[in-house]
Amino acid sequence: MRRDTQHVLLVLLGGALLRIAADDTYLRYVRPSHRWLLLAAGAVIVVLAVAGLVRDRAGPPAHEHGGHTPWLLLAPVLVIALVAPPALGADAVTRAGAGNTVVRDSDVFEPLPPGAPAELSVAEFVQRAIWDTGGSLDGREVVLTGFVVRRGAATELARMTIACCAADARPNRVRLAGAVDDPAPDTWLRVRGVLQEGSATSVTGHVPTLTVAETTVVPAPPDPYEY
Repeated sequence: MRRDTQHVLLVLLGGALLRIAADDTYLRYVRPSHRWLLLAAGAVIVVLAVAGLVRDRAGPPAHEHGGHTPWLLLAPVLVIALVAPPALGADAVTRAGAGNTVVRDSDVFEPLPPGAPAELSVAEFVQRAIWDTGGSLDGREVVLTGFVVRRGAATELARMTIACCAADARPNRVRLAGAVDDPAPDTWLRVRGVLQEGSATSVTGHVPTLTVAETTVVPAPPDPYEY
């Protein structure tokens, strides 16, 4: 492969990083705090590639390297430009299996915010349902936002939790009971309801049940993950 072709491929790769970091597309793959890392990496790649291209044009002919491996740099560029993979959703939760809910023991939970209902992340609701021996959720109306997962006749509300990027995502799931219509998988819902006490056990795979009073279809948020 010609050296100038290699430089052009690097420019395209760096440009692809800059492209997804310029808007909210990068939130499908990494945490919000990683935006500046993507911008910096993309800028460095582009600058080095352009500098190499200018140097090779100005200097004596460079030795050409054989092989097709550098063309692999084109793969992520084409994926971003043509496919634009979406954020992880219902299919990822289903493939994760029933025993992959994120469970972290905690002895202390902050008091719930005043007022009713309390708006919580799906992850916090699951953690409190499993571990909060103080019963802060008992009889307390909450509001959760997540996407729909269908498991047979059961309807669940889920949200993916990530530590770094989509590669380490783990699902948190809440089973919905009561006033639930028939939403399609990956439909985003804002759900108001009350925890069914004692529903988040090892028998249920640590998946609590929410008795639903109201559901509202909402647009997918710009940042689909929880942290």
